[in-house]
Amino acid sequence: MIDYPRMIAEVNRMEPAPRRVRATLAGRTVVDTTRAVYLWEWPNYPQYYVPIEDVAADAVVDEEHEQKLSRGRARRLGLRVGDVLRQGAGRVYTDDSLPGLAGLVRFEWDALDAWYEEDEEVFVHPRNPYTRVDAVRSTRRVRVELDGVLLGESSSPVMVFETGLPTRYYLNRSEIDFTVLEHSPTVTACPYKGRTTDYWSIRTPVAVHPDLAWSYSFPTASMQAIAGLVSFYNEKIDILLDGRMIERPVTHFFR
Repeated sequence: MIDYPRMIAEVNRMEPAPRRVRATLAGRTVVDTTRAVYLWEWPNYPQYYVPIEDVAADAVVDEEHEQKLSRGRARRLGLRVGDVLRQGAGRVYTDDSLPGLAGLVRFEWDALDAWYEEDEEVFVHPRNPYTRVDAVRSTRRVRVELDGVLLGESSSPVMVFETGLPTRYYLNRSEIDFTVLEHSPTVTACPYKGRTTDYWSIRTPVAVHPDLAWSYSFPTASMQAIAGLVSFYNEKIDILLDGRMIERPVTHFFR
């Protein structure tokens, strides 16, 4: 099996984020900065660290709890907007921390209702500036099978190439056999593609395989080529490309 490591940058690497970053809580913008910093807490992608001056002061709740963390000392903060209180929403670093961290706040992503880079909503975590995602129309023949059952076949797929992940193959819905797909309530989100609108499990004579196909009806602007198309997890599906079986990859989605 092909193993796709996602080691992009070393831990604790810092660099300026060139984009305007905003975050909202209860309908109010409480973070608005053009001075955010990327910090890689682990190699796959960074987190935003924001100057405390760029956080709405009247929304900040000092929880008067200081912590000694791996990157230095920090005070724990909550956020309040009207009746909405998010305790332990973030931490602001003090002078006794890694160089460049003093005065920066690291918020938990889910402590805010929505995050934006410029005017586009970002999901799950900040986009890695060193990850590239391209959606490319192709005329290569793609055949998708599982347990010997044909799920779909296309000579006009859209191939999505994303740094650190295997190529994903998106097929037109008219090329999919939906009689073997069962709609699932699962919803996932991706910083680069947006939030899924459909998920499916696959029923074959062997078993029901949960949540192996998905679709984005309203992807991000840069990924409009995949709107409404259906893709499958290569890790659990048999895919033939131009008649040749592709080796199933190993990714963090299925270990």
